[in-house]
Amino acid sequence: MQLWVGLGNPERGMALNRHNIGFMAIDATADRHGFLPWRQRFKGLVAEGSVGGRKVLALKPLTYMNVSGESVQAAAAFFKIAPENIVAFHDELDLVPGKIRVKQGGSAAGHNGLRSMDRMLGSPDYWRVRLGIGHPGDKARVHGHVLGNFSFDDEDWLSTLLAALADAAPLLAKGISLGKPEDFMTRVAFLTQDPKSGEVK
Repeated sequence: MQLWVGLGNPERGMALNRHNIGFMAIDATADRHGFLPWRQRFKGLVAEGSVGGRKVLALKPLTYMNVSGESVQAAAAFFKIAPENIVAFHDELDLVPGKIRVKQGGSAAGHNGLRSMDRMLGSPDYWRVRLGIGHPGDKARVHGHVLGNFSFDDEDWLSTLLAALADAAPLLAKGISLGKPEDFMTRVAFLTQDPKSGEVK
């Protein structure tokens, strides 16, 4: 079993925050692949399903971003899921909007959700699907940018990206098992490319 975690904050008023793109990604994937209904467990919401023939437990921690690791650790411990079979979907300031990168391990780079996961899992060796939200250009504006809602101008690339992530999810499940996520990244890049300009939407 793989554990796919969408990172975000549970308050309804935060649902459209840039910081909640991890929740959005996991919701889109669970919907696309017909996961069972969400239910409360492990200090979060969980849904079980199959992606590319591999069993996946989707998790949205309800603990707030800063202590997301409590929920992740509880689910991982119960199902005996090792860090290398855990995937965290999260917002990434250092990628332009609509771009993604997948990596295993590394530093939390100031992301409180990842920092909490590192601490609670005792290892940074889980996978991260980094979802670009762009940087506001000024460090003083980062907090407001991250906790601000996506704008009307973001709707096109955001909906395209979420659909692409859900469509390419079987390649991610396979890639995590093999330690090779490149096919997933390539597929998402193709699906998010504007056919007229050749640029990412």
